[in-house]
Amino acid sequence: MTPATLVDVQELEKNFPLSGGGNYLALKGIDLEIRKGEFISLIGHSGCGKSTLLNMIAGLDLPTGGTVLVDGETVKRPGPDKMVVFQNYSLLPWLTVEQNIALAIDEVYPGLAARERTALIQEHIDMVGLGHAGHKLPRELSGGMRQRVAIARALAIKPKLLLLDEPFGALDALTRGNLQEKLMQICNEHQLTAVMVTHDVDEAVLLSDRIVCLTNGPGSKIGNILEVDIPRPRQRMTVVHHPSYYSLRSEIIYFLNRQKRVKQWQAKPHKVQAAHGLEKVNLDLGFIPLAACAPLAIAEAKGFFAKHGLDQVHLVRETSWRGVTDGFLDGTLDAALMPSGMPVWMTAGGHGGTPTPIVTALTISRNGNEVTLAKRLAEQGVNSVDDYRAWLQSHNREPHTLGIVHPASMHNLLLRYWLAASGIDPDRDVHLQTLPPAQMLADLKDGSIDGYCIGEPWNLRASREGHGVPIVGDLEIWNGHPGKVLGVREAWALAYPNTHVALTKALLEACQFCADPAHWDEMAELLADRRYLGMKKELISFGARKGSKGEFAPHGEPHHLFFGRGVNRPSRTEHLWILTQLARWAEIPFPRNYVEILERICNISVFSTAARELGLDDVSYQRGAIELFDGRPFDGNDPISYLNHVSVHRDFSVAEIPLGVPRPLAA
Repeated sequence: MTPATLVDVQELEKNFPLSGGGNYLALKGIDLEIRKGEFISLIGHSGCGKSTLLNMIAGLDLPTGGTVLVDGETVKRPGPDKMVVFQNYSLLPWLTVEQNIALAIDEVYPGLAARERTALIQEHIDMVGLGHAGHKLPRELSGGMRQRVAIARALAIKPKLLLLDEPFGALDALTRGNLQEKLMQICNEHQLTAVMVTHDVDEAVLLSDRIVCLTNGPGSKIGNILEVDIPRPRQRMTVVHHPSYYSLRSEIIYFLNRQKRVKQWQAKPHKVQAAHGLEKVNLDLGFIPLAACAPLAIAEAKGFFAKHGLDQVHLVRETSWRGVTDGFLDGTLDAALMPSGMPVWMTAGGHGGTPTPIVTALTISRNGNEVTLAKRLAEQGVNSVDDYRAWLQSHNREPHTLGIVHPASMHNLLLRYWLAASGIDPDRDVHLQTLPPAQMLADLKDGSIDGYCIGEPWNLRASREGHGVPIVGDLEIWNGHPGKVLGVREAWALAYPNTHVALTKALLEACQFCADPAHWDEMAELLADRRYLGMKKELISFGARKGSKGEFAPHGEPHHLFFGRGVNRPSRTEHLWILTQLARWAEIPFPRNYVEILERICNISVFSTAARELGLDDVSYQRGAIELFDGRPFDGNDPISYLNHVSVHRDFSVAEIPLGVPRPLAA
């Protein structure tokens, strides 16, 4: 049975008047239900309104809009049913521990018999482990002991709701840890409902049932709510070894770092600078550290951006593709290197929000991915997909996890295709987990994943460092598939058409440079810099894998295709294949209006203009039908029939994706 709702926050808003006139909007549109017996943590950067929200739940402040209900009644004032524990203890220094607790009891229960009063005081002193200190004054106690008195005083009047405003923020780590465990024990034993403001990520994961993440102000709102699925009762050492611990911790840290980046971006002057006949010459261009980012680094290092009038291009290094997605959603990125599936994924609303049309005018790279399995599997005779299928069947009671970098990446789609075509269900026989590229090798090393599908340099590193063995490459699965593309928001492309062409020209020229094997050594040296990949030059390579020891032939068959006939022009057929695969695995519904979506995503005219102005006549689109390793033909004229006849798929849906009328960015 689901516990009843105790606190119901509805469309809460808080404005503060400013001394010079006007108002500061602290919180806007806060909706939150808190169940009886639940422990909620509020987390976010300073100034995001955590304490303001707590104070309005407590009745210490009133909202300027919306409502707070506790047990169905509107909160209009503070009361003993909502007790607050502050960071500064708030003890009366001339009263003993017993007298401080008695003060609260006498206020709420004035007619309580002396014996019951004494028993209640002693019960709560013992509850917080201060039975030996009842007659001491606050100055005779440590900071942690004083905070325990404050908690005991709050609990002694039996509140419906315990509210804690950074209760352990001023304490040393050891004392804080002891008090966290004591509070956790009390809440579990007495089924208390609690709301806590904290800046401590580990504290939030340890204590909470749910963690509410608040965005930056002004107008802070709930950016994310995380369910903590770690069972109770909890102990600190068992919590850190729970499978969800690091993913929850990483999620909170990502959110906080994202908010910090947005705040820093907002603090910078962002006046659009026009020059050279371009609408905008100051751009923030996102990427993540992979060998496929070489054209961006080369365009910067060789002056191709400046050559085409883009005087101020700032390359923004993200840790994961999620950062690129969020950069488009919050407007901190103008453009980005992105997986080839991300434009259709975001346009169809795969990111979980309103469909966000993304345009690509350039395929920056093809190929570049590989499936690597842990060395321990190779030592057990797993050297092919048939071996892996047999190994999974013989170890069917164990969890088997393979890493991918993003649901819309070709890493995910090709890995799924390869597994399914080989008789392995990618959702039921294994678990595919999205991980940042830099985390893949560490997880492979510690045994928490069986392998991964990713681009370089992470396959070569796994092989060189003895942690993994490459088992199949994309040259064998789909040679020539689109790997990374240039992506911009459709509204951005409409607002800055000449800038879009200039950016495409700069990167297309950089792609041409990167395609020459004579430049690969220079490119590896450039990417080794900490601004890009930040690793040894010897671990960065662009050639095809050769030999049984995993070495690369520096001038062999190219693994990354950066430039050439049919390489760089966007292909609607390829993006349609990606659409079918995303629908096949229920990442998005298959769009009824897929023709419109493909026409809006693939900006052929910008590519053609860029290629023509560069004098490149040999990059026209002359690719044949899509051919993967299993020989199954892809029918682009009847994608629904294709989906219905693939051997393994999820229950997919078909729906209209509302895109609206194309509009440029607001001025």
